[in-house]
Amino acid sequence: MNKLSDILYKVSIRQVKGETGMSVSALEIDSRAVKPDSCFVAIKGTVADGHDYIDNAVEKGAKAIVCETLPDKLFDHITYVAVENTAVALGTMASNFYGNPSARLKLVGITGTNGKTTVATMLYRLFQSLGHKCGLISTVENRIDQKVIPSTHTTPDAISLNRLLADMVSEGCSFAFMEVSSHALAQHRVAGVDFAGGVFTNISHDHLDYHKTFDSYIEAKKLLFDGLRQDAFSLVNIDDKRGRVMVQNTRSSVNTYGLRQLADYKAKMISNTLQGMELQIHDQHVWFKLIGKFNAYNLLAVYAVAVLLDEDPTEVLSAMSELNGAPGRFELVISPKGITGIVDYAHTPDALENVLETIADLRTGNEQVITVVGAGGNRDTTKRPEMASIAARFSDRVILTSDNPRFEDPMAIIKDMEKGLGPTQVKKKVSLPDRKEAIRLAVNFAEPGDIILIAGKGHETYQEIEGVKHDFDDRAVLKDMFELMND
Repeated sequence: MNKLSDILYKVSIRQVKGETGMSVSALEIDSRAVKPDSCFVAIKGTVADGHDYIDNAVEKGAKAIVCETLPDKLFDHITYVAVENTAVALGTMASNFYGNPSARLKLVGITGTNGKTTVATMLYRLFQSLGHKCGLISTVENRIDQKVIPSTHTTPDAISLNRLLADMVSEGCSFAFMEVSSHALAQHRVAGVDFAGGVFTNISHDHLDYHKTFDSYIEAKKLLFDGLRQDAFSLVNIDDKRGRVMVQNTRSSVNTYGLRQLADYKAKMISNTLQGMELQIHDQHVWFKLIGKFNAYNLLAVYAVAVLLDEDPTEVLSAMSELNGAPGRFELVISPKGITGIVDYAHTPDALENVLETIADLRTGNEQVITVVGAGGNRDTTKRPEMASIAARFSDRVILTSDNPRFEDPMAIIKDMEKGLGPTQVKKKVSLPDRKEAIRLAVNFAEPGDIILIAGKGHETYQEIEGVKHDFDDRAVLKDMFELMND
C-alpha cells in the first residue's frame, strides 16, 4: 500500500477534491480491473476515453480518481485529482508507486524504425555473457534475468512497465534494455522513466496510420532524447540524416556511430557471407555471426552502448563475436536440397529493401531470389505499393500474400500492393492470399541454390484474422514445406 500523496509526488496537479493521505492498493487504467482501495486513472485513448468509465471504477471500489475533467457528480468518500494530462501523470505515478525502479537500474532505451529488437536483444545477451544480471523489454519477449515473460506490446503501458522494472530490481538486475516505440512516446507511456541512455537506429516510412505525417513520426521518436537527463548519453546513427535532428534539444552527452560518415564509433565491413561477416571496428577486426549491412549498424550500436556503459572494449568485442541475432531477424532455414530460406520481420519498405539488398550482395548471380511478402491490415496503406515495388525490383519471383489482415480483406490489401508494380514487374508476380499456400508455392518454384525470403512476420507465431489470432509461424511452415519437398 502507498499513500496517495506519495504517489502524486512531482505530478502537476490542477485541483484536488478530498484527502490525499489515504493508502492506495493499486493503480488501474482499466475500470474492469479496479479492486477496492484502487486509484483509477482516466486516460484518453485512441479508441476509448477513461473518463467515461469513472462511475464504473467507483462502483468497483476505487477510492481515488485521477482525471483531466472532474465528473459532474462527486462522492464525498472519493478523492478526485484533476491534472493537465493523465497519461503524463500516470507515468510519474506508476514510477512513484513502484519505488522509482528505473532510477535503480542503468536503463537504455532504443528507438527507430528498424533494428530496435536486434539491438535490445543483443545488448541483453551481451551483458548477460559479461556476467551482469539484466532485463529485456522487447517486441519478441520480456526477460527478468533468465525468466521469460510474454510480450504483448513493443513498449508496455506505464503501470506494466514500472512493475516489470521493479521486478528486475528485486531480482538483482543492474542493467535493462528496452525498445521504445513511437506510439509509446506519443502516448507518454515512458513518462517518469529515468533512462541512463537512448539509442536512435534509423527512421523511415512507418506508422503513418497513427502519426498521420512523417514529421509527427520524427517528433515522436525525438521525445526520447528530449527527456534524457544531463548525465545520460545519447547514441545516434549519424549516417541517417535525422540522427542530428534527434539530439537537437537533448541535455545528454551526444555520441554518434556510423559506417560512412566520421563518427565517435565507426566500423567498416570487410566481408559478408551467409555464414557471417567481418567488421573492422576502430582498429579491431572481428568476425560476427550476423549478416548484412543493416546488422553491421546494429552491432556497432551494441558495441558503442557497452563502451558508454563502461565495459572493456576488447572483452565486449570478444563476447559479441559469439552472439546470434534476435528471433525472426534474417533467420536462416536451409533445406536438405540446398535451398536457402530466410525469415525476416521486415514489414516496412526500408527494412524490406535492407534485407533484399543484403541478399543481392550474397548471391552469385545464378540463383533465383523468390520473395513472399504481404502487408498488415488496418495499418498504414501508403507503404503497400512501395513494398511490392521493392520486392519486385530485387527478386526474380514475387508472391504477394496476406500478413496479418486483421479486419481487412486480404485481396484488397494485395490489390493496394499491386499498384506499385510496373509492366515488367507484374510478370514476376503471383497473388495468393493464403500465406501457407504462398510459402508452399515459393518452395515449389525453388531449385537447389535458390534463395527464398519470407518477409513481414518474423518471430510472430500467429496470424491475426477478423480479431482472432490463429497459430502460424513462418519458420515452422517453411521447414514443413522443405521436409515435404525432400520426401
